[in-house]
This record gives sequence, structure tokens and C-alpha cells, in this order.
Amino acid sequence: MYAIIETGGKQYRVQEGDTLYVEKLDAAEGDIVTVDRVLAVQKDGDLVVGQPVVAGAKVHLKVLKNGRRKKLIVFKYKPKKNYRRKQGHRQPYSQVQVENIEA
Repeated sequence: MYAIIETGGKQYRVQEGDTLYVEKLDAAEGDIVTVDRVLAVQKDGDLVVGQPVVAGAKVHLKVLKNGRRKKLIVFKYKPKKNYRRKQGHRQPYSQVQVENIEA
């Protein structure tokens, strides 16, 4: 059994027990988050596709960790014009584990 969910503007294919990194969720570590934006569910060989979401389907995620990724350096410059800008960015994320899928 698997489901395709949408969270943080991205889509993920998840199964029970999967661990994945998603855009930062508004929850503390150890909390259970319910995602109701389920786009498709496959159960016992039958695929149910929502338009746009499957009615009544939910996926429960347990937040394992909140953190920030490694620093990404953004460097802009224009040759021969003495223009240089250096900026760093660290994207926040939440590591979640799929507890169960309700279809």
C-alpha cells in the first residue's frame, strides 16, 4: 500500500515506515501531523486517483527531527565591473516517518 501526498508544495510517494525530509512543518519533535492532501492511494492492487484529492484519505506523519540543511553559497558577480555579492542560505526541513495511511 502506498500513497502520493502533497506537502510544502512538493509531492511524495510514501509507504508505511518510510522516512523522508520535507519542508519545515509547524510541529515539535515527536508530534503527529496529519496530511489530508492525498492525491492517490494504491491498496490491494487498486489505484484510486483523486480529483484533485482522494476524499477521506489521510496520512499520519511523526516528526522525528527539525533542522537546517548544509549551507548553500549564492555568489553573484559581473565581470570587469567590481560587483560581487556573496550570500549564504540554509533551508529548514523536518524529518518525518510515515506512521499509517488511512484510505
